[in-house]
Amino acid sequence: MILLEIVAVVITLVVGGSIVWSTAKVGISPMPSSSKAREAIIRLMPDTGSGPVYDLGSGWGGLVIRLAQTHPDRKIVGYEVSFVPWLVSVLFKKALGLDNLEIHKKNFLLADLSGADVLVCFLHTDGMRDVAEKLAADNISNVFLISNYFALPSRQPETAILIDDFYKSPIYRYRL
Repeated sequence: MILLEIVAVVITLVVGGSIVWSTAKVGISPMPSSSKAREAIIRLMPDTGSGPVYDLGSGWGGLVIRLAQTHPDRKIVGYEVSFVPWLVSVLFKKALGLDNLEIHKKNFLLADLSGADVLVCFLHTDGMRDVAEKLAADNISNVFLISNYFALPSRQPETAILIDDFYKSPIYRYRL
């Protein structure tokens, strides 16, 4: 019995340490989008074309899994740096047999985003600044960006909706 308890403590410390380390590295913990936010993002997808959708910081996989399920004809790509959330996402992808979904353990700032028709994210203020700088530096245009809660600096959204939650959280859609 004591061995089982030791194993449980070690696993907890490794998982917690992994999340703390990646949080310190990127400045934010993996935070899932609420179900209302996921559904609002999906409602903003129909007129965005039929090409790939990239989730910039896919976390535990809630949004990329839902996107892959609702858009089986589109390639869905997730980028996540935190090991445990990435692993959970990969396990759900395999369990659900989502062949249109790719999940990379990689910082999206180091990835080639030029193939996307749509970028989705739930970052933070500094993260949105980083996205804006990456899009400008890589000369990425003719793409939609849908952001949960945080606005893209120096840009006016094409559409902004408020979801029916406690905070009346905004979801922004930009045409870049």
